[in-house]
Amino acid sequence: MQFKSLGLATLCVVFLTLPAMAHHSHGNYQMTEYTILEGTVTEVHWITPHSWIYIEVIDEGGEPAVWALEGAGLARLRSIGWTEDSVKVGDPVSVRCHQLRDGSNGCLLGFVTPEGGVEKMFD
Repeated sequence: MQFKSLGLATLCVVFLTLPAMAHHSHGNYQMTEYTILEGTVTEVHWITPHSWIYIEVIDEGGEPAVWALEGAGLARLRSIGWTEDSVKVGDPVSVRCHQLRDGSNGCLLGFVTPEGGVEKMFD
C-alpha cells in the first residue's frame, strides 16, 4: 500500500511541475545570437517570476525606441549580486541580449553593463 501512495505522489509532483518547466521556455527568443543595445533606463520592475528593464534606444533612423528586456526573477538576481539599486531609471546601460524571433523590440537579457561598470549576467 505504501508503494502505491509513493508512486501516486511522485506522479502528482511530476504533473504539477510540467507547466512550470514549460513556462520557462525561451523558444520565442533567438537564442543562437546576441543583440547589443545601448540606451537609457526608463523603467525597472524587480519582480518574480521575471524582472524587466525597459530602455530607450536611438534606432538607426535617429528615432527613440523603447525595448523591453526580460531577466531572471528577483531571488535569482539577488543570488548573483544584483540589488534594486544596481540599475535605476535614468541610468545609461549597455546590454547583450537575445532578441525576440519576430524582430520586435524585446529581448531576453543575458548581460547588463551599467555606465562605467562591469558586465554582469542578468538571467
